[in-house]
Amino acid sequence: MKKASQSKNAAGGIILLTAFASIGYAILRYHLLGPVPWKDLAFFTLNKGVALCAFILLTFNFSFGPLYNLGMKIPDSYLNARKALGMSGFLLALIHVLMSFLLFKPEVYTQFFGGDETLSLVGGLSMLGGVIAFVVLWGYNLSFQTHLRDDEKFIQFITSRNFLLTAMLFSLIHVFFMGYSGWLRPNDWHGGLPPISLISFVFFLCMYVINLFGRK
Repeated sequence: MKKASQSKNAAGGIILLTAFASIGYAILRYHLLGPVPWKDLAFFTLNKGVALCAFILLTFNFSFGPLYNLGMKIPDSYLNARKALGMSGFLLALIHVLMSFLLFKPEVYTQFFGGDETLSLVGGLSMLGGVIAFVVLWGYNLSFQTHLRDDEKFIQFITSRNFLLTAMLFSLIHVFFMGYSGWLRPNDWHGGLPPISLISFVFFLCMYVINLFGRK
């Protein structure tokens, strides 16, 4: 019975459904209901969907355990899926970082640049939060590497409650400064649908609260 329980893993289904919903939402918001031309589907819109999928998968990865600690009934298949969800979320975040780097120009992200085409304060804070969050997340994923598992001090630090809460905080900073100005103008939302940055922020904020109270 125990072996059967440990063998159940819902990672594949969760990843597939999350990716389909995230990319589908991006297409619906930016193309079907919004003004973005279809020529931007393969890069601009896909980048938005990939970012949302990464945030949701990371939220699941970091929240299933704390929710279980808080007394919520979490299926074994979900608990067993955490490692795969975390690794998938990290890889998608890496893809998002690379795609965003190629797209990061004043004509694409005007809100992050001043009149002299240099980064504004908001743009700098958003990018700083994103870079630090990604590095911290990369360090966390190193804890899954076999050759590092014998380093107890490293594993204890990288998987500690304070370290993970710090990573989440910088992720919140990144997403907040990325799109908060658009959150305050619901009349400008394409088709009345909330911005992807707002959805990502809500997911991560919920995750932060869950981990604040449920992570040991």
